[in-house]
Amino acid sequence: MVFVLALASSSRAQETSSGKCVSAMPFTFNQGARWTGWSPDVNNTRFQPTAQAGITATNVSKLTLKWAFGFPGATAAFALPTLAGGRVFVGSQGGAVYSLDAKTGCTVWTYQAGAGVRTAIVVGGNTVYFGDVRANVYAVDAASGKLLWTRKLDDHSSARITGSPTLYQNRLYVPVSSFEEGQGGNARYECCTFRGSIAALDIGTGNVVWQTHTIPDEPKPIGKNNSGTVRRGPSGAAIWSSPTIDTKRRVLYAATGNMYTEPQHPTADAVLAFDLEKGSIVWTSQVTPKDIFVVGCGSPNGANCPQDVGPDFDFGNSPMLTTLPGGRDILVIGQKSGVGWALDPEKRGAVIWQYRAGKGSELGGMEWGSALDSEYAYFPVSDILTPQPGGLHAVKLATGERGWFAPPPPVKCAAGRGCNPALAAAITVIPGIVFAGSNDGAVRGFSTKDGSIVWEFDTNRTFETINGVTAKGGSINGPGPTVAGGMLFINSGYSMFGGRPGNVLLAFSIN
Repeated sequence: MVFVLALASSSRAQETSSGKCVSAMPFTFNQGARWTGWSPDVNNTRFQPTAQAGITATNVSKLTLKWAFGFPGATAAFALPTLAGGRVFVGSQGGAVYSLDAKTGCTVWTYQAGAGVRTAIVVGGNTVYFGDVRANVYAVDAASGKLLWTRKLDDHSSARITGSPTLYQNRLYVPVSSFEEGQGGNARYECCTFRGSIAALDIGTGNVVWQTHTIPDEPKPIGKNNSGTVRRGPSGAAIWSSPTIDTKRRVLYAATGNMYTEPQHPTADAVLAFDLEKGSIVWTSQVTPKDIFVVGCGSPNGANCPQDVGPDFDFGNSPMLTTLPGGRDILVIGQKSGVGWALDPEKRGAVIWQYRAGKGSELGGMEWGSALDSEYAYFPVSDILTPQPGGLHAVKLATGERGWFAPPPPVKCAAGRGCNPALAAAITVIPGIVFAGSNDGAVRGFSTKDGSIVWEFDTNRTFETINGVTAKGGSINGPGPTVAGGMLFINSGYSMFGGRPGNVLLAFSIN
């Protein structure tokens, strides 16, 4: 997987004082409903129970737009908004991180990071944590926006933090990915030298307790490309998604990307279990071997391509840990191959079942996030490069059998680039409803009983924003909906990978 982004330098210049809160209640972490990371829980199920959601299947039809917030100078709104203490925390393409009043959208404070912030803003106590696209991690005071510490996790020029950190007890677990995969056509580049990793940081100081690479061997020369430049390997196995905590077994689960260069390692396109205390890899469950891929191998300029090019079927989803009614624990995850997997954490990730949801492609299958409740795993299909993108599958957790399938509805956007029903964004489930944003610019609520659409909103328009920034909706991709306290928050606008640009954060509440 590759995700390329240049820092939107114009964003800083366009920041204004419009929409500043005249007064704000003191921040209190335990006040009100919460969604404080990639998921409401460290199991990464993206399930929000009724008590925290404040939205139910019976009142979801009353959701109406409450306020809109515009990201200055952005062509993509791609960071998951989180909620705690009555405040929404969200990052931006230009690196600005905002603390907003959840009810009104007014700005309490803004912190300027050194590069774009795509991760969720993780909230723990009086501190928020996040990563940027230059592999820096930050801890900022949640009440004031004052920097507490920062730490760079990888000096590689292509390293970035895409997956949201996971906070558990006194440590922050941070995944590291890269866009070095995009160097396939650069004949002068010595491809490739990046290796994915997980780092455990002390939340008080930012000190690295341990950092483990997904590929243990350091890259070395393995030959030359077709222009005579040295090729290096092994490389790749980036971690694009948020890690999952298994408190019972005291391990962390992370899903990895493809290899960039050979020799092939069993830790790519795999789910890995790390010891929480030491960081050692406990077991590896690889589902797609020999997936060595860099961008540009389908063209004559693919200088750094391997001899046998893989399908780019890596993981952008986080592993989801759940317990079946009989007490059996399973790990569920969607893959870009279009296959959803259930793995056994007691048997070193052995496959329990697999389910074919999509055709799969470089941008296909399940991209950024599936979800589950007590009965079903929900797999949203992207397949944006195929003739038939989209569709939402409900799969029985106990057996891997289909419960229902919701075919793609008619698109809300005008015809043209990026106007299709692909479900590449992460989805969210509450009791009775699955919320999903689409590449066509619509956000919809599907019934968990049969997949019927019970609520939808078309974001394909210009919005009057609380901060006075000109903002519009577009394709919805990346983080997906956040639901808490009777409100739903979602970004609209994603200009990369066949999407349509936009720059707005929308807040809905029960009317």
